[in-house]
Amino acid sequence: MGSSLLQAAREPRGPSHRWKVLGVGFAANASFSAAFSGIPTTAVFIRSGYHVGNHELGMLLGMLGLGIAVSELPWGLLTDRWGDRRVLLLGLGLTAAALAAMAAFVSPGAAHAPGVVALAVGLLLVGVLGGSVNGSSGRAVMAWFREGERGLAMSIRQTAVPAGGGLGAMALPALAAWHGFTMVYSVLAGLCALTAAFAWLWLHEPEPPAAERAAGAATADALLAGEPASSPLLDIAIWRMALGMGVLCVPQLSVITFATVFLHDFSHAGVLITSVTMAAVQTGAAVMRVWSGHWTDRRGNRRAYMRACSLIIALAFAPLALLVAGVPAPHPLMAVAFAAMIVLGGVCASAWHGVAYTELATLAGTHRAGTALAIGNTCVFMTMFLTPLAIPLVLSVGSWPAVWAMGSLCALIALPVFPRAVIARCVVRAGA
Repeated sequence: MGSSLLQAAREPRGPSHRWKVLGVGFAANASFSAAFSGIPTTAVFIRSGYHVGNHELGMLLGMLGLGIAVSELPWGLLTDRWGDRRVLLLGLGLTAAALAAMAAFVSPGAAHAPGVVALAVGLLLVGVLGGSVNGSSGRAVMAWFREGERGLAMSIRQTAVPAGGGLGAMALPALAAWHGFTMVYSVLAGLCALTAAFAWLWLHEPEPPAAERAAGAATADALLAGEPASSPLLDIAIWRMALGMGVLCVPQLSVITFATVFLHDFSHAGVLITSVTMAAVQTGAAVMRVWSGHWTDRRGNRRAYMRACSLIIALAFAPLALLVAGVPAPHPLMAVAFAAMIVLGGVCASAWHGVAYTELATLAGTHRAGTALAIGNTCVFMTMFLTPLAIPLVLSVGSWPAVWAMGSLCALIALPVFPRAVIARCVVRAGA
């Protein structure tokens, strides 16, 4: 078995190898997404197993996002310096080790419940180490795929986030209920370790001809966009894209973190409606990410697409806020209508990720993509940390209509933040 793996690792890597690289990127994002999106679905069991209240629970669930947010930029800089293979292997291996340590030392038992501080530190550490996944896997995909197919490839990779989150949502609550958190953390550690094995086997730098084409494509992209050959940290267009992504994540994370609470508490929906609703959101998000990546590849309109998404999301959440405000005591049958609107808003709010990350990497160029993707993820996961903390505050001083109105408002704020298309500049240069 070991010799066959070594032989497979040494096989010549032609253009078709890029699909294996994409598979590794998909698996890496899915395995980590199963952790950072799946663990929050065990919130009820965290509350009872670790004996915490709602405010402590909100803080604990935000630790994963905080860990990712503070570590993304260092991991991105390290990826551009060391290469995607080393960083992804290191990050996945350390994440698996951290989850295994949580299974051994931070899992509640029949006679003992670890303290809140221990759990918070463990979740923060998992977020810090897992923050290596996005930038390194994205840089690898950008290196192996050409312009004109990168949007589709990056969108497929980003589809791993709802796919992994859906897998975690289906499996982790049952594991927590029947086998405890030792099994929850052990399964997640196993997924990361298995992905690391495939990364070691398949994730390599492109052969020189492909590397030259990728570098040439990146240079052409930068020249076309009029971007200077400087650090992404100094690039205003990259920061505008990243900040817009962070703001546009508020409506998406409102659905992911509190839609089940809204459906249960406000519209009195049962477990079946709630489960089907969240599954539909994740499935629709996966389909739309792939479609949007392919569609923008064919039309070359990624920036215009992002601005259009901002407007569509705002228009999707505004009617939900108005309907909730007009129904102070909803009939149980209204649960279906609310669920349908949650699905619509959630899918729209999740469809743009692959396109946004592709544009970020394209603006920076392949060899600086790790840093650019890290900037984007820093903004995205800082929102992931802040949104679960903000929504309870909004509920305490307002109501559910204010929560959904906040999502609509944030989408409108993101609209002018995203950089405009560069069609005018291209025309002028062509004329010159």
